Order: sequence, then C-alpha cells, then structure tokens
Amino acid sequence: MQVDSAEIDRGTPEASKPNRGVVVIYVTVALAYVVWRSGTFNPDAPVFSALVFGAELFGIITMFLLLHMCWRLPHRKAPPPGRNLTVDVFVTTYNEPVDVVRRTLLAAIYMEYPHQTWLLDDGNRPEMQSLAQRLGCRYLARSENIDAKAGNLNNGLANSNGAIVALFDADHAPHTQFLVETLGYFRDRNVAFVQTPQEFYNLDSYQHRVSARRKNLWTEQSLFFNVVQRGKDYWNAAFFCGSCALLRRRALDNIGGFATGSVTEDLHTSLRLHEKGYASVYHPHALAYGIAVMDAREYMRQRLRWGQGAMQVWRRERVLTNRHLTIPQRLNYFSSIITYFDGWQRAIFYTVPSFALLSGKLPISITVIEFLLIFAPYLAITFWTFGVVSRGHGHLFFSEEYNFARFAVFCQSTLAFFRRRLTFVVSGKKRNPRPLILAPLYPQIFILALSAVAIPVGILVHYRSGHLALDALIANILWCSLVMTIAISLLRFTTTNSRYRRQEYRFTIPMCAAITVQGQSEQLVTVEDLSARGFGFHGGLSGPVEAGKKMTGYLYLPSGPMPFRGWVRAIRRPGAGSAEKPLTCGCEFEDLPEGVVAQLEAFLHGNDLQWYFLDISDHTHKLLRPDGPVSRQADGGAQFAGGGHWQCCTYVYPVQHELREFLGVVSSEGIGAAGDRKMVLMQGIPEDVTVIVRVDVAGDRQELVGTATEEACVETADGRVYLYTLHNPRSTTTWLLSSEYA
Repeated sequence: MQVDSAEIDRGTPEASKPNRGVVVIYVTVALAYVVWRSGTFNPDAPVFSALVFGAELFGIITMFLLLHMCWRLPHRKAPPPGRNLTVDVFVTTYNEPVDVVRRTLLAAIYMEYPHQTWLLDDGNRPEMQSLAQRLGCRYLARSENIDAKAGNLNNGLANSNGAIVALFDADHAPHTQFLVETLGYFRDRNVAFVQTPQEFYNLDSYQHRVSARRKNLWTEQSLFFNVVQRGKDYWNAAFFCGSCALLRRRALDNIGGFATGSVTEDLHTSLRLHEKGYASVYHPHALAYGIAVMDAREYMRQRLRWGQGAMQVWRRERVLTNRHLTIPQRLNYFSSIITYFDGWQRAIFYTVPSFALLSGKLPISITVIEFLLIFAPYLAITFWTFGVVSRGHGHLFFSEEYNFARFAVFCQSTLAFFRRRLTFVVSGKKRNPRPLILAPLYPQIFILALSAVAIPVGILVHYRSGHLALDALIANILWCSLVMTIAISLLRFTTTNSRYRRQEYRFTIPMCAAITVQGQSEQLVTVEDLSARGFGFHGGLSGPVEAGKKMTGYLYLPSGPMPFRGWVRAIRRPGAGSAEKPLTCGCEFEDLPEGVVAQLEAFLHGNDLQWYFLDISDHTHKLLRPDGPVSRQADGGAQFAGGGHWQCCTYVYPVQHELREFLGVVSSEGIGAAGDRKMVLMQGIPEDVTVIVRVDVAGDRQELVGTATEEACVETADGRVYLYTLHNPRSTTTWLLSSEYA
C-alpha cells in the first residue's frame, strides 16, 4: 500500500535556475579542461605527470558523482504513525560509561508511542544489567562477541518480536517525538528503513568548528547529513548509518538480519535491503543527539573503521556491477565508497610542489603562466559549483583542513580491500585526560616539514642550476605555502582541542536557581551553563563568594525544582573594560541521587534546546547558498539568542482572576524594535495578557510591563520550555513600574 503523503517530490529540484546554469557551465569547462590537460604531459617525467593528471581526473569524477547525488533534494514529511505498531527500541553498548548509557536509555524510555526499550550489552557487564533493571528496560547480553555490533543486533532480533526496530548507539539520546515523527513512513509497506541525521550536542568536539566572532558553527559531517543523504534519498539510495534509525523486521528477516562480515554493518545492511528492492527514507530533521569524537586520535580511528568497512562492502557486494541495484543506486554507493581513495589523491597534491622544487621537474610541459590562464578559471568555477551543490554547508578552508587531517588514514583504509578480517573498534565517549596530542598527525607533520625544507632548497637549486623557470619556482613556492598554512592551522586546532579537560559538556541553557552559599541567605541566581556534574551561575549574592564554599539549592526545571548540594569550585571575574558583565561562579554537584540525575539528564539530553540560545549559524557565506538554507534552523525554528547576558526574574500575570508569580529568565538588553526582550519560561502565558516582569539589578527591584508573544515551545523529556518575546509598548529602554496591577 503506497501512501501519497509519505512520498517524495521528485519533480521539484532544490537548485534554482541560475545555480543549475552554474552546474552546466562547470561540466562543460571540466570536460574541456580534461581534453586540454591530457595533452600537457611532461615527457621528461612521464610517471610524475601521469600521477598528477590521475589525481585531477579523480577529483573531476568525484565532483560529477556529487552533482549526480545532490542535483535534487527531496522534501520529506511523514504521515501520522499507524496505530498498534509494535516497536522494539535497541540501545547497543560495549564499553561505554554508565552515565552515557543511562541518559540514552532514559531518553528512549520517554519517547512517545508505545514501545519496549532493550539494552543490548556486548560487554556483559553487571552494572549495565543493574541499570536496565532500575530503569525498567529489558536487558540482553551475550557470552561471545561474534560479529561485533551486527551480532549484537541480530541477538536482539532473535529475542524480540516488534514489527519495527529503532536503533540508537549508546550515546545517542532520542527526542521524545522520534517515533511519532518517523513511524508514519512505514505505512508504505515497501519501506525497509528510515534514517535520521546523526546530530551531536558537544560543540567542543574535534569535528566542530565554532567561531564566536563570526557567529558561525561548522561541523565536518554537516555536508553529508544535510545535503548528501538527502540527495541520495531522491534516488532511493540513502543508507542506514547504524544509529538514529528505524528498520522493518520483516525486511531484515528477508536478508538474514543485520549484515555481518564487515566492520560497517550499517552500510552493508542498507545495500542488501536495496538489493532486495526495498525502499529507504531519509527524514532530514534531527531527532537524536549524541557525542561526537573529542580528539584527533578518536577521530582518526573512527574514520579508519568507516573506510575499512567500505572496502569490505565493495569487495563482497561488487557495487558497480551489482545487477540487483538500479544504476543510480550503484553510482550513489560507489560514490560513498571511493571517497576513501581521496586520501591518495590528496597525498599526491600535498607532495607535488615539494617534489617539483626538490627535483626541478614539473608535471606539465607548458609554461606556468599558460597553465594558470586556463587552470585559474577552472578552479574558480569548481569552487563556485561546490558552494552551490553544498547549499552552504561546504566550508572550503575547513573542508580542506579535514581532508588534510584524514588523508593518511583514508590511504590506510583502502588497503582493507585486500584483508578478510578486521576488528570492530568502538569510538571513545569520554575525553582522554592525557591525550597524545600530535601523534595521530605524524604524516601531516612530515608533509609540513617536507614543504618547509623544499622552499629554501628549491630557491637554492634555481639559482645554482636554473632547472625551474622563475614563474614555476614562484608557483610551487605558493603551493607549498598553502599546504603549510593548512597544516599549521590543523596543528593549532588539534593543540587547542587537546587543552579541553572538562569531561562533561556544559549546555548553554539559561535558567533560574535558588542557592544558599555557606554563611549566606538564599538568593535567586541565573544559570547559564549546565551539565550533570555542575553549572556556572551569576547573580546578586548576599556576600562575598570563595572557592570551596558549600552550597545547597534548587534548579527550576520544567517538571519542578531539582534539589542539589555542591561546592563553589571556581570564580571568574570580568576582565578590564567588562564592567557590564557579571561575576560568574562555577559549581560542582555533590553526588546526586539517581532520581535527581535522571530528572536533570531528561531535561538536557535528547533535544535541541541549547541551539536556541547559541547566536551562531551553521552556514557558510550566503553567496554560496542562493537557493536558501538547508539547516536545523530552517527546518526546526529560528535562533532565539538574547542580547547581553540572561538574568533570573519573576513574572506576574492573572490566573483565574488572581495574580500568580512564576520564575523565568530575561535577556539583559533590548532586542529589535521597541526594546523587546527575550524570555525563557517553564510555564506558558496566555495570549494578549499583560505581564509584569520583576528583576533585581544592583540590589534594586525593577519592573517591566508588556505583552508576551510565544516564539517557540521546545519539548524535553522533563517537560516543555517556552520561549517568548516580551514587547514594551512604550518603546523605552528603562524598566517601568506597573500601574495596571497596583
């Protein structure tokens, strides 16, 4: 049975006519460039010339495949889920910490729509069995770890009977609406699986780049989950990514369960399902939030495993000649697999200028000026086309930095094509307290050193023997300098990342707390960063604060006050010229009861609440995305960041003819017209009701009167958080005393 509302719009391209014109121009120019370049080999260096031309040709082929995948991006919207579906939720674990698994299990349990949550423990650990029992989950372990994660999942299938299976890695906490928003796709009986984006909340990871100055966030997997998977979906070739997905049991049974024999059971399983003629769905809205790899070592290990698994799948399934796949499906899978050969291409490009400077040989037999007159326009149209097809998610410099970071492990991963057995390695979920900072980047350091040596040697050789013409010398020095710039930038970022020591990520979420510091009276303070281990706060305390002081209090969460005990651990005073910024204190929780921890983690994890307060965008320059954004904000609501900092407040409005007082936080500066202010509340406000907001500023109580407009309502597993704009009808930036409720 086909359901129209679940089908994709295959007739409406995402690219606008001007951008389609850019693509057509690129294809024309690229083909002409290949014809011209094939006649420019240097007869004195035939092998060198062939290697460089082959690397260029590989880049053009992969670009053509990217254009094929992402020419159109379908628009997905699931119908309502059917009734009486039986759903098993599998959370897989091997060696992850208890607290990481607990928050994922809690989020899974809190999902709406009837389901049974299973903890599949391949580590066979007593603490995991105890955790599952306390939370009310089903627990399943194995005595042998045959076939790694795929074997663990197949063991789960053998011991459960739900018609639909939802899968989450140990660190991916799902949103409460995950099942409600995705199960409707299974009304189409040919749909075998639904994949959603893998989003990550720890923005201090190795694959995130945050620029506070430019208010920009970029993540290394942004292009894949926001554009490439959507493009694959148009061709019924989106693949299962191992987590944040749902699969139909009948389809899995038809292929013998999750695919074994490779270390990437996800890619392998989706390919086998497509071979059987099943349909796949990519739902492009983030509905689960996990932990991205935190340092260079884990990043390299993870990418190596992905590449090795892709080689195993290619070897076993013969992707390009697989008669059970459609031609577009073959091209889509082939494109994903040969991505890892990009490492060899990059290795050539990074060493070409050094070889030319050291040997005096060039890979072309024409003048550099002639080459640049043709190459420069071709390079410009290539970059422009990449910006168009990436819809603003392809940051050129950062993309090249990560290409440089992983080129060696990509080269290593392709050798797995010749290996039959590999070991499945689980990515680390905690930051290494003693990281090997630059050890994973020894090949990159070698390239940097080679380039640094090649420049002075090349200059010396030029003036002694004149093997290289002056224009060729300058061009290769500039090329080496670019490689060195990328290398130095990567090493700086890696070193900076290694300095992060906080084991638990702090969420940027403003909220209210009532605290009592030892020797002082209770005061309301503003919390601006929060984790399960502690928080940072500021506010008008009744006396001086010292590190080490004990404190007690309540955090005001949507479900109600959360009691805690702890210590003041750090005091951050505003710097010179920052008088308007408050003194901030860091608090560490004393051991919290498990029920209290569950309340806090249900509030923090499995939702995108922090994104509403981060005044950053996940897009590159607008000129590279004239079709409009493809982003969380475009799909899930606008950013809500307030001006200045946030302040705890009380607000009053009539409830059933009686004034009631509640707690919230308000931005310290007017936003937009008429001095509007942003508010974060744990209770909703009726429309068109006049609200009095009271805040203590420097010991003085001040009031603001206005009407509030709801901007968003964010669902958390602990309850709803309401985001409002408070409008000041008198267009003043001062706080007004209320007369209406006098």
